[in-house]
Amino acid sequence: MDGGSGLNIMYAEMLDAMGIDRSQLRPSGAPFHGVVPGKQALPIGQIDLPVTFGDPTNFRTETLTFEVVGFSGTYHTLLGRPCYAKFMAVPNYTYLKLKMPGPRGVITVGTSFQHAFQCEKECCEHATTVIASEELIVLKAEHEEGPLDSNGKKSGSFQAAVDTKEIEKSALVDFLRANKDIFAWKPSDMPGIPREVAEHALKINRGSKPVKQ
Repeated sequence: MDGGSGLNIMYAEMLDAMGIDRSQLRPSGAPFHGVVPGKQALPIGQIDLPVTFGDPTNFRTETLTFEVVGFSGTYHTLLGRPCYAKFMAVPNYTYLKLKMPGPRGVITVGTSFQHAFQCEKECCEHATTVIASEELIVLKAEHEEGPLDSNGKKSGSFQAAVDTKEIEKSALVDFLRANKDIFAWKPSDMPGIPREVAEHALKINRGSKPVKQ
């Protein structure tokens, strides 16, 4: 649930997992911002789906309109303000509860703080991966557009000693994301590494008096 979103968003991977054919999508509206870091997102279509809150003793079902996007995310769907309004739901972010009127009383939906923290952590790591991937594309483009040497080749360009195999970007990103646990994301992930291997330092003259700015 995202009270800051003006749309209900579903990832295409979730649509496929539900067994819904993409031919059922209808054309969507204008692009939107705020889901992909620093970029606008263009939906691949819209679809109306029933959503149910509650349990067998007290539940409500309403039909919501979802914007289906083709990129991957850490959630299955994002339920925004249109969902809140349709169900007349009221969130309490302090206690991680969502309440709404039901046919047999108030329906309460909640989660644990541990689960919420894990979701937030995965979302931050995913955003970091996306931004790093975009920066890598920019650096690669800048390198490929470098000046030519005397032999007509790009100066500093890498030449493989043996034949190489081109891999689709999406497959590489999926592979890196599936194996993200083997990468070091913070200093505590690298215990026992000597400081001389990698250490930041301020290049200032010895004896200089520090100045607070």
